[in-house]
Order: sequence, then C-alpha cells, then structure tokens
Amino acid sequence: MTIRFLTILALVAPTLTAPIAASADDAAGPYLATRAARFDSDYAAAARYALIALKADPDNLVLLDSAVGALLATGEVEKALPIAQRMQEAEIRSQLAQMVLLGDAAATGDFATVLEMIEAEQAVGPLADGLIAAWATLGTGDMGAALKKFDAIAAEPGLRSLAVYHKALALASVGDFESADKIYAGETDGPMQTTRRSVIAWAEVLSQLERNDDAIKVLDDTFGTDADPQVADLRARLTEGERLNLGRIETPRQGISEVFLSLGMALLQDTSPDYVLLYTRLAEYLDPNDVDAMIMTGELLAQLGRYELASEAFKRVPKSSPSYYTSELSRAEALRSSGDLPGSIAIVASLRQSHPAIALVHASAGDLYRQNDQFQEAVEAYDAAITRYKEKGDEPWFVVYSRAISYERLGKWPEAEADFRRALELNPDEPMVLNYLGYSLVEQRSKLDEALDMIERAVQAEPNSGAIVDSLGWAQFRLGRYAEAVVNLERAAELYAVDPVVNDHLGDAMWAVGRQTEARFQWRRALSLVDMDKPNPDVDPDRIRRKLEVGLDAVLEEEGAKPLKVSDDEG
Repeated sequence: MTIRFLTILALVAPTLTAPIAASADDAAGPYLATRAARFDSDYAAAARYALIALKADPDNLVLLDSAVGALLATGEVEKALPIAQRMQEAEIRSQLAQMVLLGDAAATGDFATVLEMIEAEQAVGPLADGLIAAWATLGTGDMGAALKKFDAIAAEPGLRSLAVYHKALALASVGDFESADKIYAGETDGPMQTTRRSVIAWAEVLSQLERNDDAIKVLDDTFGTDADPQVADLRARLTEGERLNLGRIETPRQGISEVFLSLGMALLQDTSPDYVLLYTRLAEYLDPNDVDAMIMTGELLAQLGRYELASEAFKRVPKSSPSYYTSELSRAEALRSSGDLPGSIAIVASLRQSHPAIALVHASAGDLYRQNDQFQEAVEAYDAAITRYKEKGDEPWFVVYSRAISYERLGKWPEAEADFRRALELNPDEPMVLNYLGYSLVEQRSKLDEALDMIERAVQAEPNSGAIVDSLGWAQFRLGRYAEAVVNLERAAELYAVDPVVNDHLGDAMWAVGRQTEARFQWRRALSLVDMDKPNPDVDPDRIRRKLEVGLDAVLEEEGAKPLKVSDDEG
C-alpha cells in the first residue's frame, strides 16, 4: 500500500489508496484529536495524540503516517525513525516515512542505502532525488560519477541553475576550488542564478584561492555596503586577511542538507509553508549547525501561527552567530504574536545590552515599548536608534514617526509635531504621517485648514482606509461642515465597522445635522465596542454615556466648549 501527500494538512484519508479509519475504540478520541491538531498546524499536539492513539491501535496506517508527519514537523526525527522503520517492514510506502528513512541513512553515512532507496523510487520525489543521488554518489567516493549526475540534472528543463550550484558546492567540498570558481563566475556550466547562499559560497571559494579582494567585490556588488549581519561579518574577516573556511558545505551529508534547504526555498513561493517545513526540518537534522535552516524553520512556523515552536527554532541560533540578533528579534516577534509582550520586551532589552551598536535593536525595542504603552521607554529607545542611524547617514522616516507617536501619547506635543514634520521631510506624502499629524491638529483644534489638507492628501493615497476616512470626516466636523462629515464618517464606519472611535464620531456628526435618534444608536454601538480592559485614549466611555443622557449640545456646554455651529460653506 502506498501513502502520498501534498501537505501535512492532508495526511489522513486523501493520502491512502483506500480510506482507513481508526479501528480500535480506545484510539478514536486521540485519533480525532490528532486530526484537529493537525488542521490547526499544532504539530506538537498532533504528535502527542498520534502516539497515544498508536498505543491502542498500533497497526493503523493512518495513525502511523500521521505520527511520522507530526514528529517530522516538530523536528523530532529520531522519534519518527522507529515508526518509519515499522512502516517499511510492513511494506507500507509513505513519502513521509521515506523522507525520514533517507534522512537517517544520509546522517549515518550509509550512502549506498540512500542510492538504493532512490533507485527503488522510495525516496523524496523526482525533484529532490536526482540531487540527493549525486551527493550520495560523492559520498561513496566516486566523484566522476557524481559530476555526471549533476550534469544530467542540469540538462533537465528548469533545473540547470540549481544543479550547477550544487555541482560547484561538490567541487569545492573536495578542494577543487578553481573549477568551483569557474562555475560561480559563469565561465563554465553557466549562467547560474544568483542567490544569497551561492554568493556566500563563491566568496568562500575565492578566499580559499587567496583572492580576498575579489571575494569582497563579489559581496559588495551583490549586497551593497549595508549587508545583513552574516555578510557583514564575512566582509570584515576578508578585509582583515582571514582565509575563510567552507562554511557552507564540506561533506556529502551537508550537501544533502543543502538539497532540502535550497529546494525548500525554491518551493516556498508556490507551496504551503507546512510542506516546506518538512524540508527545513530535514535540513536541520542533517546539518544541525546550519543557521539559515533554523531561521527558515522559525519563519515558517510563525507563518503557520505556531509561535511557541517558532520561538524554539529561533532560540537555537547560537550567540556566536552573526545572525544571532536577527534571530532574537524574530523570537521576540513570535512571543509578541503569541500574546507574551513582556517576554518579547525582555528579549530586546537584553539585546540592547549585548548589541548596543545596532540601530534596529533599539528601534525594535521602541516598537515593543510603545505597544505596551511604555511611551517614555519607547522614546529613549527610539532616541538611541535614531542616533545610530544618523551615524550611518540614514534616518528612517518610520522610526522618527514612531517616536512622534510616543511623544504625542506623553503629551509632549511640540516634540511630537517636530518629529511628524521631520518624518514628512524624509518621506513626503506618506499617508500614515499625514493622517496622524492632521488628526492630531484637528483634535487640538489647531491649524485646521492645514490639517484638512493633510488628511485629504492621505485619503487620496489610501481611499479605502477606514481610519484615514474617519480623520477626514472628523476634520470636517471640527470645521463645522457637518453634512460633509456625515458622508465621510458613514463611509468610515463601513470600512472600519468595529472601531468605537469611528462610531462615536459618526454619532456626533449625526447629532449635529439633527439625526438625533441615529446619533444615539451610534453612541450605543460605540460603547458596545469599547474594550474596558484596554483603555483607548481616543474614546471616553463616560463621555459617551453622558451624551446618551443629555445630548451632545449639553455635554459641550458642561465642558465649556463652543456650541455646534455650521460653517459658512454649508450655509
């Protein structure tokens, strides 16, 4: 019997040649729990329930396959291996089990078994098997035959670039740096598609050839002067005259790991993240030190909403890696997405101590403090970030804008306005800045004509943004253009139906044009949308209740505010 799959989410009946249900009553509950967890991409729970179900029904094909898939998705290949072996002994052909068995054979250096599995069509699939077979052939010591296999794959439509990349890696792994360089340079077997990993591999080969200046040029031509941490570290080491080791691939086992990772990257654009996750997990298993595989695994799990597993993946990146701080920032984001904002803040606070020179670390800390309403801490973090950005001749508008928001929330309007206007200098006509500054001026009843112009420009750029259309309507309300305000605020309420501020504004505008019954309805709706656990500085529930009791005119009189007055434009 053969089991096939397209994604982990299709591991039950669709993967079998005939549907098979759990046969033992004791397995039924865990079996259903396995399915539910799997459809929710909760692989840890799916693995746990599948193993429980297997104790009650150890020969159930669906449960066997589900357990292997879930364990592979969580990176527990060693636990999946005995189940895959049992399936093999029972002559149950499962692509998941085959991937685990092939990965184990490659990890133990049993390349003859890898080749036997591929020959018997019991491996991963046509796209991966050719490359894996080439590396496995190299693992048996036959470099000439391995190169022929790489060349055969390169002759296949659409596979040339990937095949010659792996051929270059294989040549470098046995010390033939000259031949590898010719492939990377496009002198033979080219042209080859340029990727981040291929450029780094080329730089390492050039360094082995004692051509550090050429390696630096390759890095600069590809990544520019503001490269990511790993590339920047390589460049610095090259500049110091260090001879780089082959950090990418030195063994056939690592070569097969690279097959899984490079194919995973290629498949990501057209395939679901849960499928690609299988490839990155095997890449990690075969090369536990591959930081790119760790980070990609974390990113895939975050896309799938499995933030705890994503955090674990990011946490595996060692502190010694140049990519450590970016992985920690990703881990902080995973924790924030899971609802653990304090844990996220703790990570970036630690990073600010260990990596004080990196502007992005401070900016990320500022964002998290701001989201946690710690606005003074946010301002201090943004100050540190902006100082460091300026030292590099850069000043991102969004960081300045974010500091402006923090100043505004602290009630420091002169500082906030200066930052908003500076953000507009850096990025003219940015709708977020135009809207926030315009709306803030409207709330202060200051420079209303300028504020209206800003908001109108923002609406032109983002006509379907409920928040920005609300700002336009509210500016018109402040200017006494109530009929126009109602039109735009009704539109905002359509676009942003569950926002209490929008509904409160619409209620005020409706009251101003004499639609008092509808105004009270909108105020009641605004109250129903207020989250009492998370106070919103832009909406006051007590004020809304008072408007429901006595009306907007009376509330304005109680507050000592000017009464409603229609502008000359509206007669």
